[in-house]
Amino acid sequence: MGTDAAGLGRGRALGFVLPALVLIGVFLVFPALWTIYLGLTDYRLTGLAAADPQVVGAANYAEAVGDERFRSSLWLTVQFVLGSAVAGQAVLGFAIAWTLRDRPGPVKRLTEGLVLLAWILPSSVVAFLWIALLDRDEGTLNAILHTPGFAWLLDHPMGSIIVFNVWRGTAFSMMLYGAALENVPPSHLETARLAGASTFQQLRDVVLPRIKGHVLTNLLLISLWTFNDFTSFQITAGGPDGRSEILPVYIYNVALSGGRLGFGAAISFLVLLVNLVFAFAYLRVLRDRREVVVR
Repeated sequence: MGTDAAGLGRGRALGFVLPALVLIGVFLVFPALWTIYLGLTDYRLTGLAAADPQVVGAANYAEAVGDERFRSSLWLTVQFVLGSAVAGQAVLGFAIAWTLRDRPGPVKRLTEGLVLLAWILPSSVVAFLWIALLDRDEGTLNAILHTPGFAWLLDHPMGSIIVFNVWRGTAFSMMLYGAALENVPPSHLETARLAGASTFQQLRDVVLPRIKGHVLTNLLLISLWTFNDFTSFQITAGGPDGRSEILPVYIYNVALSGGRLGFGAAISFLVLLVNLVFAFAYLRVLRDRREVVVR
């Protein structure tokens, strides 16, 4: 029997990893394959197509490409990712981490605790809090701004869910950048300051080159998570009139509310392909970072 580096033998080593492989197969591989199959059928939740679904080939994909509602959801998702993840969480997370790097311990811990609280609260609780904040009649925000009756969720649905997701997801970027900034030698910043460099120049020439890998990793991960985020459904349900119907919400409305599981599965497979692109990009970044460390 062959042995591995730990001397367990291939049989015993396989025994250790087999449970994990089974879980991956049941919860990842099988659902992915089943989704691909459903996307090639006209399967529905009810009716004749539920009892006897027919294979329709690429018809669902062709319909999706020509569907104005799908294209609108895709564009809204791009806006959601760029506004919430790239311009929101990444920038705000770095700003908080940079501001807190030299602050006293209690101030830093309190601020980090408040930011983390938004991240660890259950999504249903967070959604209820934001609905209460933005309510037209008795919302806290209208009371603060003295704008009674202003319907934030109806007049600015995309802006509302973008700000909501920034508030909720910034903690991860803050923690990652906080750890990255600890690797920037204070002496380098002090030297730059003595040389007359402004704060912007210190960030551009000293800080960002040293944490570039962390920045790329953070952008890839939060973009992937935001692209697949469904929490906004609990606030706007994609409304009004589809103006905040990002792709995860669109898939839910089509597949479950509309009963078109085959068409919804086809859209889900397209989303899976996008996720794979993000995943390969993330692995490429990790590999490049390892090569830099080895050198």
